[in-house]
Amino acid sequence: MINLSAQGIQKFFSTYHRKEISDSALKRAGILLLLFEEQGILHFLLTKRTEDVEHHKGQISFPGGSVDAGDDDIIATALRETEEEIGLKKDLVQVFGLFDDQWVPSGFVITPVVAFLPAMPSLNPNKEEVAEILKIPVSFFLDKKNERVEQRYRNGVLLDVYFYKYDSHEVWGATAAIIRAFLRALR
Repeated sequence: MINLSAQGIQKFFSTYHRKEISDSALKRAGILLLLFEEQGILHFLLTKRTEDVEHHKGQISFPGGSVDAGDDDIIATALRETEEEIGLKKDLVQVFGLFDDQWVPSGFVITPVVAFLPAMPSLNPNKEEVAEILKIPVSFFLDKKNERVEQRYRNGVLLDVYFYKYDSHEVWGATAAIIRAFLRALR
């Protein structure tokens, strides 16, 4: 049984031991896996990246990015990048914890910072980085009929790649893998 409430997710992190990837050859990035309620329904906040960004052009992703030298920790990275990308002030966000690191073929290890907002404030997306802000109900990702898996080779390794088609948007790759793993871990 999955407890999809702020309290349930916060309780989950009180005992969760995350999987960490320690590889100095990989670039570190922090993303904000942001949950919020809208009309009593729990949602994920995702962004569609522009075609002008350096990595993952046009893809659906969590707000976040690379660690900067001035960041105190990975939480600071995720919150700073989120504010830069969508204008969400870090003091509005309640951080629950860190989820499992995710390796991506572009040479990054991503650390998801799981956070909550009781309600979404108005946002101001950076038009150079964010083409669109998406609010997708968590329940959409729990419905197995919305999930598709393909096997693909990356660097000689056969990997499962997950896809979720939401309206005209396709959530796939690391974003889909993180969502899927997070919701499975909550069970």
